[in-house]
Amino acid sequence: MSSNKKVILITGGSSGIGKSIGEFLHHKGFVVYGTSRRPELILDSVFPLITLDVRDTASIEKAIAKIIEMEGSIDVVVNNAGVGITGPLEEIPVLEMKNHFDTNFFGPIEVIQLVLPQMRKQQSGLIINITSLAGYMGLPYRSLYSASKGALELITESVRMEVKNFGIDITSVAPGDFATNIASGRYHAPVTKDSPYAKTYGDSLRTMDAHVDNGSNPNDMALAVYKIIMTKNPDVHYRVGVFMQKISIVLKRILPDKLYEKILIKHYKL
Repeated sequence: MSSNKKVILITGGSSGIGKSIGEFLHHKGFVVYGTSRRPELILDSVFPLITLDVRDTASIEKAIAKIIEMEGSIDVVVNNAGVGITGPLEEIPVLEMKNHFDTNFFGPIEVIQLVLPQMRKQQSGLIINITSLAGYMGLPYRSLYSASKGALELITESVRMEVKNFGIDITSVAPGDFATNIASGRYHAPVTKDSPYAKTYGDSLRTMDAHVDNGSNPNDMALAVYKIIMTKNPDVHYRVGVFMQKISIVLKRILPDKLYEKILIKHYKL
């Protein structure tokens, strides 16, 4: 099969980074299927959208089976579906924490589990997990988000070694702040006047939203994913973002923990 006819499944393909990746790959001639929980509500997609909820095993199975039935293979999976969550850990309901991990962590894992039999049968395949630069460090008021994305980074490292002998590659791409609608879709623990965190959390929330509003173009992520698909032996991890976001990961590696913590405290005005 020629490279530009590869069959690609993108979870969460109806908006934001997933939509940008799908459009870019579609225009490059790939066979692209995106997913959405409610695809019938999306009227402007240039590539087909099928129903998939990463929190529902049967939904994932059905979507994967449908693509295999129509195309005979799934060559690339872009594990992109995810949600944001913010708040002081003390004030985030445990139910919201579990829902977050179901979407951002267990969901992508189930997608991997359910697509691997087909990729082993093909003796080829590529799984790209969309994580976040936030997954490389614990960020204030984004504890759950940092934890779920960091966990997916480690899963990528582990499973990559397990499936290499089957001709399957797994990698992760960690974006920084991108101009998408993630802020509107995430769970916000409410900023309440009587909360001991009211001022610092409120200030941090405004900082986060400003970073997203002034974020990079999602097409940068689309180009990064395209380059990975066209690479013979993908790296373990990729990072996409402005210089200051990427250098923060390097600083975390080389600076003493408390000094790095001071930098984050100053950045978030805590």
